[in-house]
Amino acid sequence: MNNTDNNNSASDDQLASFRRSIDNIDAALIHMLAERFRITQAVGEYKARVTLPPADPDREARQIERLRGLAEEAHLDPEFSEKFLRFIIDEVIRHHQQAADRA
Repeated sequence: MNNTDNNNSASDDQLASFRRSIDNIDAALIHMLAERFRITQAVGEYKARVTLPPADPDREARQIERLRGLAEEAHLDPEFSEKFLRFIIDEVIRHHQQAADRA
């Protein structure tokens, strides 16, 4: 085995290690999102029961601002974090609207 083969093997091992870490993080994200949506589903059912609107723009704005700050502290692009959170919020509102429609 020549030096190039050794370097490729070490590189392949390093890449595999990085990918295992990414896979673990992705799995944790999915589980965290599932838990978040279980809780927001309960919120939507509660809102429907007590006739609160599905969306809360003031709360959403506070959350986005808070999480943009956390993103900056974590050296994550705040624009990306806002887009990601907006996607989640929009999905939660859709679920809340469905709960209101069933009530």
